[in-house]
Amino acid sequence: MSDLRKAQAAEFAPIILAGGSGTRFWPRSRRSRAKQVLALDGEQTMIQQTVGRLLPLTRSEDIWVITNELLDEVIGEQLPMVAREHILSEPAARNTAPACALAAFLLERRSPETVIGIFPSDHVVKDAPRFTQVIEAAIALAASGPKIVVLGVSPTRAETGYGYIEQGSCVDPDPSWGNCEGLRARRVKRFTEKPSPDRAEQFVASGNYAWNSGIFLWSAKTLADAIREHCPAIAPHLEKIAAAYGTPEFAAVFAEVYPLCQNISIDYAVLEPRSAKGEMKSEIYCLPADFGWNDLGSWASLHEYQAARPEFSGRTDANVIDSAQNVVIESRTNYVYAPGKMVVLVGVEDLVVVETDDALLITTRGRSQDIGKVVKRLSDAGQEELI
Repeated sequence: MSDLRKAQAAEFAPIILAGGSGTRFWPRSRRSRAKQVLALDGEQTMIQQTVGRLLPLTRSEDIWVITNELLDEVIGEQLPMVAREHILSEPAARNTAPACALAAFLLERRSPETVIGIFPSDHVVKDAPRFTQVIEAAIALAASGPKIVVLGVSPTRAETGYGYIEQGSCVDPDPSWGNCEGLRARRVKRFTEKPSPDRAEQFVASGNYAWNSGIFLWSAKTLADAIREHCPAIAPHLEKIAAAYGTPEFAAVFAEVYPLCQNISIDYAVLEPRSAKGEMKSEIYCLPADFGWNDLGSWASLHEYQAARPEFSGRTDANVIDSAQNVVIESRTNYVYAPGKMVVLVGVEDLVVVETDDALLITTRGRSQDIGKVVKRLSDAGQEELI
């Protein structure tokens, strides 16, 4: 069968990563109520929106979710269309490499050419039809050989909290990519995780770098082989877990063996060492995530995203307020979440105010990334009921 026909016939299995400790959106988020199970942007939760974007591309029975024991039950309730046996709870947090690779080893035993898509559960996308087009092209590219496809976002600022992709030579679109107007793949030269401010400025100024979206596609065999090559200590553990899947021993084997895996991200485990081979040998490709991607990583980024909605066009105050009623006097660029309350803002700027039944957060947009410090202090003080 030709590469083109293989690509057109590719099976697709989305893997949704839904772990997390529930710190970034405290006090709304907690360990058992992390942001992916919250409705931060609209009526659906983040993970429900993620699945909704993927259903035009695959069957619900082909979707897998990797989560943890604290979120397992609520995710099962929110995603009744996903097979319960496809919602796997890690017995220990081991970062993204073991989570991604677990899916690869499981699917490799059944259908090694299945294209696996890795999707974080807490992103937002403005242009769902374009998302479908880009993922269709990425599936076809990943199915055409032992290729790794990553989606890159054009940077709008010198962000130090994201990984960066240095892009190399262009690859002409293939007919198997479908309706992909304006979409061009580029080979990847190098991955750089969370650079310093100076390096981030250089990356953005060069025009040759993209943010790493955290969305990857590859065949089950390609990823499993990459783990065997670059993380030989992890591979035997995942082989053992995959061999037990579907048997009465699976839960015990998973609980015993998975914690033995190295705690490492997929970027450090596979992408960086593979890209070191050089852009022509690594077979890593970058497609543009030009569908209005946003990683809601803090209260400030949620404010920025919501303030960019069409209903705010032409307004200069950019206050985002979720409340029963509000009065705003000479105040701007604030984010307030206090449902059921009257909110009054007088002469304030750049505040974040979030109220829940048992906590009240007041900070500035510029310090909203420091919420993790609050959670750590609460944990150190033994106030587990608040986290």
